[in-house]
Amino acid sequence: MRLPPAVLASAEEVLREILRFTAPADTTLSRYFKDHPRLGGRERGAIAECVYAVLRNKAFFTDFAEGAGGATMRRLMLLGMSDAVGADALPGLTEEEGEWLQRVAQIDRKLLHKSMRTNMPKWLFEKLVEQYGEEETLALADALNTPAPLDLRVNALKAGRDEVIAKLAEAPIAANPTPYAPLGLRVLKKPALQNLPLFKEGAIEVQDEGSQVLAQILGAKRGEMVVDFCAGAGGKTLALGAQMRNTGRLYAFDVSEKRLAKLKPRLARSGLSNVHPVAIAHERDAKIKRLAGKIDRVLVDAPCSGMGTLRRNPDVKWRQPPEAIAEMHDKQVSILDGAARLVKSGGRLVYATCSLLNEENDAVAAQFLESHPDFTLVPMKDVLAEQKIDLDMGDYLKLLPHKHQTDGFFAAVFERKPMPKPAPASTEDN
Repeated sequence: MRLPPAVLASAEEVLREILRFTAPADTTLSRYFKDHPRLGGRERGAIAECVYAVLRNKAFFTDFAEGAGGATMRRLMLLGMSDAVGADALPGLTEEEGEWLQRVAQIDRKLLHKSMRTNMPKWLFEKLVEQYGEEETLALADALNTPAPLDLRVNALKAGRDEVIAKLAEAPIAANPTPYAPLGLRVLKKPALQNLPLFKEGAIEVQDEGSQVLAQILGAKRGEMVVDFCAGAGGKTLALGAQMRNTGRLYAFDVSEKRLAKLKPRLARSGLSNVHPVAIAHERDAKIKRLAGKIDRVLVDAPCSGMGTLRRNPDVKWRQPPEAIAEMHDKQVSILDGAARLVKSGGRLVYATCSLLNEENDAVAAQFLESHPDFTLVPMKDVLAEQKIDLDMGDYLKLLPHKHQTDGFFAAVFERKPMPKPAPASTEDN
């Protein structure tokens, strides 16, 4: 079925704006759809898929769009739309445009030059080759340029995984258990979930399997005091609250009230009453000071470059300048230092990012251990064994899209050494 002709004009218009890279692509798309309410669900879906196809394939598409004659932006949009819905669904193509799209579709991308095949800025490609080697970087890039699947987390307070699979099948929506996260489901297509009773009742939440594993390795238990230090919109907070069986006290800290506001409706659906959202000004806020040395477990899912989420946010690689990585490193070190003050003797601290880059991952963990002799590293293989997660890791968790079919995640687990007990006071008289 062909799309209405006006959709191509809309796609070209919003694409032009997004390729200026002045704001995140999803933010620009949301605003555009709000300003153009006449676009139906199918049209919005096609435009969004077109935009993301262009962002994933920007280097490859731009080369062919610029060398083909005609308006480059229209050519880019046609390549994106063709990738999203197929050339047959596109209205008003000239004969020459149709033939050109066919020629481009037949190109074997594995034969292209590396820079075009990986669709990455040169600096990022070089960094990844330095870390992983060229062959693995190519496999990683291929995975990052493929749209992410839709993963769900079952809220164990409301339902069991098998029960949810059966109820989704009635919709009919096919879903399979994820291999690593014990409450994860991978949905085979991308259906609208918002109107499903399961979603409205809080039995399921959308959450990448890698993110679910991060929450799991914190090992939060019933009755504990736990902090999600960079809670954002609260995906991991909700997973932790359910893990604690709605007991104890779970603080959701974030510097953005706007992000915490997004947690509120999710919290209401979840049935959790042990979560306390707290807006903080910075990692040295007085609200944190009051809890110093009292917390059993702290999760720091730190702000990062987001290079592990390129399957979902392909614009990130084009918006981030290379110098931003060093700035991120300094910020991460400072946040982790602030969060560490909360941890009690014998308590655990998890540092995590959705980045693939050593500067934001291994380097931050090493620097933390060097400057905090009161903490030791708990090898990830031991943590995963504790949690019965079947993943082969060394000291750190390193999830990679081409190996684990999750977003790219890093995590390190630290434990505060038990404080020596004070010597008993002498009872002898002086």
